[in-house]
Amino acid sequence: MKNVMLTFLLMGGLISPTINAKTEIDVLKSENIFDIEYAADLNISKDGKIVYFVRHFMDIQSDRKLGNIWSVDTKTGNMLPVTTGDHLDYNPVLSADGKKLAFISTRSGKPQIYVTWLATGNTAKLTNLVSSPSGLSWSPDGKYIAFSMFVPGKPKSPVNLAGKPPGAKWADPAIYIDDVYYRFDGGGYRSPGTSEIFILSADGGTPRQLTNDEFDNGGELSWGKNSEVLYFSANRSENRDFTPLNSDIYSISIKDSLITQLTERDGPDGSPKISPNGKYLAYIGFDDKRKNYDNAKVYIKQLSDGETIMVSEGLDRSIDRIEWDHKSRNLYIQYDDKGKTILALQSARTADKRSILSDKLGGQSYGRPYTSGEFSVSENGKVVISHSDPMRPADIAIIENKQSKLLTHLNDDALGHKTLAKIEEFWFKSSADGKDIQGWIAYPPGFDETKKYPMVLEIHGGPVTAYGPHFSMEIQLFAAAGNVVLYLNPRGSSSYGANFAHTIDKNYPSQDYDDLMSGVDKLIEKGFIDTEQLFITGGSGGGTLTAWSIGHTQRFAAAVVAKPVINWFSFVLTADFYPFFYQYWFNGKPWDNLDEYMKYSPISYVGNVTTPTMLLTGESDHRTPISESEQFYQALKLQGVESAMVRIPNASHSIYRKPSNLMAKVEYILWWFEQHKPKKEGDS
Repeated sequence: MKNVMLTFLLMGGLISPTINAKTEIDVLKSENIFDIEYAADLNISKDGKIVYFVRHFMDIQSDRKLGNIWSVDTKTGNMLPVTTGDHLDYNPVLSADGKKLAFISTRSGKPQIYVTWLATGNTAKLTNLVSSPSGLSWSPDGKYIAFSMFVPGKPKSPVNLAGKPPGAKWADPAIYIDDVYYRFDGGGYRSPGTSEIFILSADGGTPRQLTNDEFDNGGELSWGKNSEVLYFSANRSENRDFTPLNSDIYSISIKDSLITQLTERDGPDGSPKISPNGKYLAYIGFDDKRKNYDNAKVYIKQLSDGETIMVSEGLDRSIDRIEWDHKSRNLYIQYDDKGKTILALQSARTADKRSILSDKLGGQSYGRPYTSGEFSVSENGKVVISHSDPMRPADIAIIENKQSKLLTHLNDDALGHKTLAKIEEFWFKSSADGKDIQGWIAYPPGFDETKKYPMVLEIHGGPVTAYGPHFSMEIQLFAAAGNVVLYLNPRGSSSYGANFAHTIDKNYPSQDYDDLMSGVDKLIEKGFIDTEQLFITGGSGGGTLTAWSIGHTQRFAAAVVAKPVINWFSFVLTADFYPFFYQYWFNGKPWDNLDEYMKYSPISYVGNVTTPTMLLTGESDHRTPISESEQFYQALKLQGVESAMVRIPNASHSIYRKPSNLMAKVEYILWWFEQHKPKKEGDS
């Protein structure tokens, strides 16, 4: 945590800092990653006076993201710590009476459930769990805390070796695997077991397991009004491994653990929310058509007779989160629109009756400018959001008359004296078909439009995700190094409607490449780009498009391909979520559709590549395994193309989880580009 006392002394005038007049611009550096903080896990009190949130920070000693719980007064903006320490406190939830705050903390070495009595500040550890709890939820009567937790199963060992003498040191036993999903990115090889639902007395004690079967149960938990029933989402179908999106809403009785299915269709139903009056169940879902994307819609089921209506009719956007208002008449809904994250108030009765409350939501993606955000609503209708813009990571803001008023300024001390890149919205038409494409330009600090600058094209992954006008450490660091940075939402990106996303359904990469090149052309027309210093990079799907691009053009001076898919055939057979990929991104299995798989594989065009290329991937990446990068690296070597490979030890697909890994990623990209800038007269 930052030195709060020093900040106080400086502000109070008790210490006079030395004035150091400087003429040079103070720009962002990669080590400033450890200065960044952001707000998450918002909880507003019933009376709307106090917001509790997790204040995340980067610990330079342990190279980890940590966090403590803080409160902020919605009138004065005064902040107070609720917890402190070099550990991670998260998932704070207020009891119904507002007197207690339950949360999960790693302070004892592994995640456990704690409760703080807000009037006294006393804190108690309630559990001694062997696995990590998640999804805390207080019962309305305040007697129980519900949560989900992994329950280990029995290891499968069909073969036992005989004849081992006492004290002998043999090799570790072989591991037998017959599960469809046997490893997950960020989690490694899966241990046998299932996720189950528990309830815990608010006074502590032994948690009681409510579910106990072969299914993974849990997700977001919602209590019935009388505290006798819990609602949850799960995929409990017999063919669940090969219908990965087919979840439904269920209820479970606290008394006898009786499970009742409430929704039934081919498609995902989730995020159950019981109305405050206990009469309605709201949830999010869609009919699964096996496409690369579908809009998640909002449904309301009347619990008395089961009648269900869809209330987000006419909104061609995907709903991410919902909350009831106190009167059970409206729903607060969150969705992305043209790169911005929106909070709107949706009538629970009239489908086309909704009003936008804010478009300033931003969230935890401090590394890259992805859309995200959070909100919390009090009983008297006060709304707080996680607020982000291109200059700052997420703060807390309150919505007043549809305007955002910041309550926190977590990074003014770290960033207020820095000259950051100016971010400008950028629209143009694609050369492929005239489709309107949105993007953003980051101008380097001290930008002078009469000069020529190198350009970095940064491509997002997903592929159905979206960039937006949000703070991004990567973008800012690229610009701080003197580059104009272009980042775009080509066709296939989310937040522009279903048809825009479907343009790459079973068709990726394709004309999204044309969108990207059109953006580069339009930027060059502005007159301040050095066309001999065009660079390209991207991660995940952005890495795939980077590799695709250099197989279709030689205009770039250098490329960095991060955690890509290079060969769709091998990817589907090595990635963690393979039953999804072959069904939703292709028209069948690889061996039945070889031409289709290879048509869209960058490896098929490696013979065209002349661009100096660096590959960068985490060695523990199970989403786009490092074998994909190795294929492209070896193919480039065979082609005689200047190439290099950077392997990030122990890193999953989410390289940024370790702040130093994010530093390494940015520094290697900038170094590679610097090596391939054209030599000017007089350069050594």
